[in-house]
Amino acid sequence: MLTEGWDANTVTHILGIRAFGTQLLCEQVVGRALRRASYDTNPDGLFEPEYAEVLGVPFTFLATTGKGKVRARKPVLVVRSLPERSNLRIEFPRVVGYRFEMPKERIEATFDERSILELSTRDVPTKTELDPIVGEMKLLDLPLREHRLNTVAFAIAKRTLDNYFRDPEGQAKPWLFPQLVTISRRWIDECVEPYLGDGAFPQMLLLAEWSHAAAEKIHRAITNATKGERRLVPTLRAYDSIGSTDDVYFETTKTTYDTTKSHVNRVAQDSGWETELAAKLEDMPEVVSYVKNQGLNLKIPYSYEGRAANYVPDFLIQIRDRHSTGDDDLLTLLLEVSGEAKKEKQAKVAAANDLWIPAVNNWGGLGRGAFLEVTHMENAADLIRSRYLGPVVAGR
Repeated sequence: MLTEGWDANTVTHILGIRAFGTQLLCEQVVGRALRRASYDTNPDGLFEPEYAEVLGVPFTFLATTGKGKVRARKPVLVVRSLPERSNLRIEFPRVVGYRFEMPKERIEATFDERSILELSTRDVPTKTELDPIVGEMKLLDLPLREHRLNTVAFAIAKRTLDNYFRDPEGQAKPWLFPQLVTISRRWIDECVEPYLGDGAFPQMLLLAEWSHAAAEKIHRAITNATKGERRLVPTLRAYDSIGSTDDVYFETTKTTYDTTKSHVNRVAQDSGWETELAAKLEDMPEVVSYVKNQGLNLKIPYSYEGRAANYVPDFLIQIRDRHSTGDDDLLTLLLEVSGEAKKEKQAKVAAANDLWIPAVNNWGGLGRGAFLEVTHMENAADLIRSRYLGPVVAGR
């Protein structure tokens, strides 16, 4: 099993009982015991050394002097939902995609700075040199420039239709294709910015990676133009479509914070700020309940450069906002604590704001929802209050 990609980080001893055909196989087997069992850091912010006992495996590529010390095992804590706190239970939909319910067969698009796509041959090369051992060197160029821009618009419209405009049974809606072609042409004229310094050109959008990125931006522009209308709705998991804090149960050796306002007994600390945020939420009278998104399986589907992926926000919070009429009318807030601003992170946040939240609110099966990104932990409580809360009402 050690040579078949078996992923276990608890292997501490390896005993070789058969001959090895290659040095590489020795290294591969030894590597199975060199996976860290713990990623907790010491007070200096460094990992403690871990060791493995390897017997009967001949190798000379690695020094074997020295012996490790036995590390004290950390206590294992159980993180679980508490039946006695069922009044703090939080539910959420398990969304696997998005679709449009068209009250009228007319779609529009509103482009903004997020609609801009910069094309560059640095990301997708279009030329390569073929230099054989014998013969003349040739320069191969993708035959894309010969295509008309109308061909590009048709290809992007088809990609957008196939990816995003389907009925509940998964069938495409071909009657929307002419409108998507018009929108695609306008998007190419207004939002595509080829990087002329390296020879980029609009026909590069015919490549699969760029066409998916184009479809994603056009779809988001259409979503922006239809806010306030019951058009964008979620596609829920066929079975087990509603998740809740009832399902949380796992074990951890990490530092934890004991809760009082959560259905789950503890918040496990991964990077240091989780316990700080939990303490702030405990002190906010507007917060009714909260939970860290660990063991919940709450995911936000999105796509980035044509790749389908899932985004996992950090916390799920229920608060009394300025529109709440009582404890049965709470706002469910998805909260993300952000670090470095990267392009993929921007795509995740845009999917939460422009797709998941509008779709779930239009569906309306679990009340109202919102998404908030926090970049400075010390301002988290003030940001929540300024964005969603009015003056705190006594007794609420």
